[in-house]
Amino acid sequence: MKKILVPSLIALALGSLSGLAQAQAAAPESSLSFNVGAVSDYRYRGISQSRLKPALQGGVDYADKNGFYVGAWGSSIKFIKDTGTTNAVTGVKGSTELDLYAGFKGAVGDVAYDLGALRYQYLGNNLQTVPGFANANTTEIYGAATIGLVTAKYSHSLTNVFGTPNSKNSYYLDLSAAFDLGNGFTLVPHLGHQMVKNTDAGTYTDYALTLNKDLGNGLSASAAVVGTDADKVFYTLKDKFNGKSGVTAGLKYAF
Repeated sequence: MKKILVPSLIALALGSLSGLAQAQAAAPESSLSFNVGAVSDYRYRGISQSRLKPALQGGVDYADKNGFYVGAWGSSIKFIKDTGTTNAVTGVKGSTELDLYAGFKGAVGDVAYDLGALRYQYLGNNLQTVPGFANANTTEIYGAATIGLVTAKYSHSLTNVFGTPNSKNSYYLDLSAAFDLGNGFTLVPHLGHQMVKNTDAGTYTDYALTLNKDLGNGLSASAAVVGTDADKVFYTLKDKFNGKSGVTAGLKYAF
């Protein structure tokens, strides 16, 4: 009996340790990551933030194993300076966008969710000095739900939105999907609607079809067809309609 019992206990103990090791390996880990990249045209919600020109971008993200995350992301921009000149010496300032965000991700059954807040900070901007504009800095809260391939997201502004006066409580609806095509390719169709409070001309719908390619070792590339039905007068700066249909490309390195 002893000859049977001892080996059995040893096997049980080893099996328990193996199961514990597998459970620990499967448990999510906290992570800190960085990314840098460039795009041929920085489009946000279909509208060019860089006057249809290239932009440099980069960010940092921390994701805790319990679902909490925080991050910062920045990009070069042109739309604030393009509003005009109010001072012969200084002009309109604000050539860099810095986004600060935090939130929590989790799941209930088959539904994954993401709740958080986002601050768009346009460093040193003085857009409020231009007649017809408010300060560009914007704060939003958001909630997203993903079921299978499809994600729906709602963003609500707690401030004036992107320099438009009296636009607090504007919102953006975003519907997208991600299709794995194999060999590192992902196809992402998107449809969005930006409602700008108290400004009918600022309200519009945008669309995009993006093809992403994982090149390996943290490098990825993208190409997209984008467009909007945005009001040409409202979204034209320096004779450039920033909501026009077009094709964009990007390259990003994550590490």
